[in-house]
Amino acid sequence: MRKPLFVAMLTMAFVCIAGAAFAAEGIASVVATTSWAAAIGMGIAAGACGIGQGMGLKGACEGTARNPEAGGKITVTLILGLAFIESLSIYALVVALILLFANPLIGNVVGH
Repeated sequence: MRKPLFVAMLTMAFVCIAGAAFAAEGIASVVATTSWAAAIGMGIAAGACGIGQGMGLKGACEGTARNPEAGGKITVTLILGLAFIESLSIYALVVALILLFANPLIGNVVGH
């Protein structure tokens, strides 16, 4: 029951934020909106990746505690998994930097 409620509340929050973003006018509001979008997106990505890495580390510690002989294989798998999770936050950083510095909307607004 908790998960559908969380998804519904998160969807409503995004809908409310999107309305305010689309109502903005002028170059200053476009820059401010993209700055906020980049900051919020990077914050969500970093937080979610941190939670994922913590859960992965928890599982690896529990697995090693249950079967110490498999510690080497668990460590290799853990490091590979952490690298994949961290790459997601790096992708979010790249998207945030594109929003901030190579935004096509800002070029179109300035050109007119």
